[in-house]
Amino acid sequence: MSDPLGHRIADLREDLIALTQALIRIPTLNPPGAEYAAVCDLLKTRLEASGFACTLIRATGTPGDSDRYPRWNLIARRDGTRPGPCVHFNSHTDVVEVGQGWTRDPFGAELDDDRIYGRGACDMKGGLAASIIAAEAFLGQHPDFAGAIEISGTADEESGGYGGVAYLAEQGWFSPQRVQHVIIPEPLNKDRICLGHRGGWWAEIETRGEIAHGSMPFLGDCAVRHMGAVLQAFEERLFPAMAARTTDMPVVPEGARQSTMNINAIHGGQPENPPDFDGLPAHCVPDSCRIVIDRRFLIEEGIDAVSSEVIALLDDLKARRPNFDYEIRELNRVLPSMTDRDAPIVTTVAQAIRDTLGQEAAFVASPGSYDQKHIDRIGKLKNCIAYGPGILELAHKPDEWIGVTDMLDSARVMGRTLETLLLND
Repeated sequence: MSDPLGHRIADLREDLIALTQALIRIPTLNPPGAEYAAVCDLLKTRLEASGFACTLIRATGTPGDSDRYPRWNLIARRDGTRPGPCVHFNSHTDVVEVGQGWTRDPFGAELDDDRIYGRGACDMKGGLAASIIAAEAFLGQHPDFAGAIEISGTADEESGGYGGVAYLAEQGWFSPQRVQHVIIPEPLNKDRICLGHRGGWWAEIETRGEIAHGSMPFLGDCAVRHMGAVLQAFEERLFPAMAARTTDMPVVPEGARQSTMNINAIHGGQPENPPDFDGLPAHCVPDSCRIVIDRRFLIEEGIDAVSSEVIALLDDLKARRPNFDYEIRELNRVLPSMTDRDAPIVTTVAQAIRDTLGQEAAFVASPGSYDQKHIDRIGKLKNCIAYGPGILELAHKPDEWIGVTDMLDSARVMGRTLETLLLND
């Protein structure tokens, strides 16, 4: 990196802190998808002042979009003085629920020494702020550049990205004809380049029974007991089989190098009473029980094999267990994605890490999916990575934080990347 650009980014430390805090203080909780318009307005005001042309795009008709919770996205573009490639920084603006265990205000954006605390600080408003600072510093230092810079703030990544990047990709915003390089500043650590992610298969399984009086359960058929048999089969057969499978993908952390499955939710019998009801439940044998499974699979596994394995286990129970019956409904599927190590954005960012931080970049893959899947599968744009500040293991945790120094270092890497790609003579 040129020394002037490095100094310019360092001088923007207080601006970076203020911008990160302003983003965190907008509670863009998803679900339900709150305050998307507010965060887009903040970004629009900021980026228009830096000479970007901003476009607000509502993902009308996508899951969760409504007049109360519209799925707003922003794309900002700054064109250079001559032809060249477009470098796009894509960040999602939504954050997950707060959860329990916080010792700080989740939306207070408290600065303590080198850390800014808050929901979304790490995942991924700190990365969004770092990309904006990098782009603004580059523009201040190099007004005569080739090509274009784009910055986007998009919705719903935490719930699949269908009201954000997927919608934008369907509309052509990520076509290789208009965008050539994409960096997603997810929190994968400032010295690591994320090439892709595992696949995911989500499904709801329902077991059925027959309702009866709880004092005479022999006159009914308990769907919860049937689900217990499903869970037991998972424990005895499916989980050991998944643990024996590993991938050549550089997935982090180590535990995600194997196939995994999470029981995301379980619901059986009567609905839970509302908090203001203090009565007792009725005495009924439950005739329905449902679970949601979150199956993460490896690039070496096929999606059809993943779903067939679960269905085969359920069919075996149906053949052996009296009165057992089930329904299974697929909720979503995401195929694994991997960018080649010799892709232009990979080699450029790797060199930028080497020159800026004085160390070799580590190449990793994410245990969970992120919006690269849509840029790859829908946009048909393969030259895409995740690179950004933050510690992956802090995502979705209480007392989530982002390091200011890490954001500055990542901004320096991003700035050097822009110099390499957009200063062609």
